[in-house]
Amino acid sequence: MMNNGNEISHHTKLYGFIGEEAGQSSLSATLNKKLKTANKDAMMIPMNIREDDFYFTVANMKKSHVNGAVLSNEYVESVVEILDQSSDTVNVSGMCDILIRDEQKLFGDVIFADILIDFLKENGVMKIALIGVNHYAKAFVSKCPASLHLSYFNENLEELMSFTQELNIENADINRIADGMDIDLSSFDVVLDFSNLASLDMISKLSAISIDMKQKKRFSSLKQRAIELDSKYLGFEDMLGDITNGVFEFLKNKKHLDYDKSDMRF
Repeated sequence: MMNNGNEISHHTKLYGFIGEEAGQSSLSATLNKKLKTANKDAMMIPMNIREDDFYFTVANMKKSHVNGAVLSNEYVESVVEILDQSSDTVNVSGMCDILIRDEQKLFGDVIFADILIDFLKENGVMKIALIGVNHYAKAFVSKCPASLHLSYFNENLEELMSFTQELNIENADINRIADGMDIDLSSFDVVLDFSNLASLDMISKLSAISIDMKQKKRFSSLKQRAIELDSKYLGFEDMLGDITNGVFEFLKNKKHLDYDKSDMRF
């Protein structure tokens, strides 16, 4: 996790991974390995922050030495009110999973959607069954290219109609999913679950891949159903390499990784 001299200099760019149990995730360690391999003078530190301390922690980042942070899913909505500037995706979805500090202002964005879309493209995915209408679903759909064909599933059809209208989706393929139904999703290339359904027992067949990007400590009804139906499931830890690359590229594109450790700066 350290630089070549096993120490952090006053030039080192510091970032945080903020979550209630951030220290139990391998994200920081994995990103630090990539930063070290790329010879970048930067480091991510896991920050275990309780809900009561979250606002204070992020608000004070404006005057700290921390240059940005990745946010665990429990904080992606509450951080929005603290931001000084937001991307279009943040404004559409009402969530932010990464932020950077520019002097004393915080800019928020959403990277999970880009990471997931790149993964789907690389794996030749064309047909997607999307379950749920929460902020993650909004962020994903708002960035989803036309080459990926979506079918929408939700327990409440009125909510689903409002969701598609809000995102200006024309001729949306909408479907109800609820207890007691028999739903076959085997014709899809992937199932993405952004719902809060406690059980997905109504699904009799899953696609080849099932994804919800939930962290290991969180209960996943999709994971449970995938195990029961012998289908491949991917959560947060399973996509850690893709997430790490996404964070690295985001920081690089924002010019936060311009300096290498070998650069002489005074």
